[in-house]
Amino acid sequence: MNNLTLLQKLCDTYGISGDEACIREIILNEITPFVTSVNIDNLGNIIAFKKGKKKGKTKLMLSAHMDEVGFIVTYINKDGMLKFEAVGGINSDVACGKRVVIGKNKIPGVIGLKPVHLLNAEERQKNIPIKDLYIDIAAASKDEALKYISPGDCVYFRANYKFENNMIKSKAIDNRVGCFVLINLIKQDLPFDMYFVFSVQEEIGLRGAKVAAYEVNPDAAIVVEATTAADIKGTSDEKQVCKIGGGAVIAFMDKNTIYDRNYYNFALELAKKNDIKVQIKSLVSGGNDSGAIHMSRSGIKTIAVSLPCRYLHSACGMICIDDLWAVQKLVQQLSSKICSA
Repeated sequence: MNNLTLLQKLCDTYGISGDEACIREIILNEITPFVTSVNIDNLGNIIAFKKGKKKGKTKLMLSAHMDEVGFIVTYINKDGMLKFEAVGGINSDVACGKRVVIGKNKIPGVIGLKPVHLLNAEERQKNIPIKDLYIDIAAASKDEALKYISPGDCVYFRANYKFENNMIKSKAIDNRVGCFVLINLIKQDLPFDMYFVFSVQEEIGLRGAKVAAYEVNPDAAIVVEATTAADIKGTSDEKQVCKIGGGAVIAFMDKNTIYDRNYYNFALELAKKNDIKVQIKSLVSGGNDSGAIHMSRSGIKTIAVSLPCRYLHSACGMICIDDLWAVQKLVQQLSSKICSA
């Protein structure tokens, strides 16, 4: 169950919003032998059903998005430099100088900007907007670049997975960790029937989850996600959101969702009963697929279980392996509790 080789494979695979084919294929290969049925909808969501030992009182859907943040090529300059836009919420400061790969052939490049010694005093005090950045693939001209790149090509942070000192550092932790947890659960014998969704296009507006929730029409949902850990120097305690090593994260509210109060209490009670390390999100911030799921049809009771991750939406996030196992254990306990309630 605790197969970190699979997690590395998920994290190293490229798949920004709207370009999830490669990561979808890996997930399908992992889950198909273990599920009762599986379907791919028109947006590309994976919707799987696994029959458990019995039918639960509550129809439950577990969801994790498979897309990652990245960029898309918009234009190629005469000098061969690529202009681009962000796909998902990326601060331009975390993009500068990062290694990327572009398009289906994974052409290597680096995100560049004007050298610091050429910036004037005013420019040095400002965030450099993405419109002023470029991607350098070492092409001498537009014609040379066009041999390898076309406008509309996807751009991905380069794969960089590493596990050391009980920490995992990688691109796409958001939200390949959620996919990893759901895959592990699918491979177990389940006490109740459950639906599993691996959604697309979360990073550009929770789009896949909206469609999938309408199709499944569950009574309840658990969203498994990565969330911002701001436990770094200079951030006050109440604004740190959550902390690496603090366990699974439960929120009562974020920018998109007020979570079901009973399920919130279930999560805290189960964590205490089963000695699972858990922490409460200390800031009403961010959001996830719960925002779309809980408003589907006549409403869906929803809870999110999240993994604390430093440097979210950057070229390299960081998580603690102990937190990952805490999330996995809590999701397992909580899913059974909700199905039986």
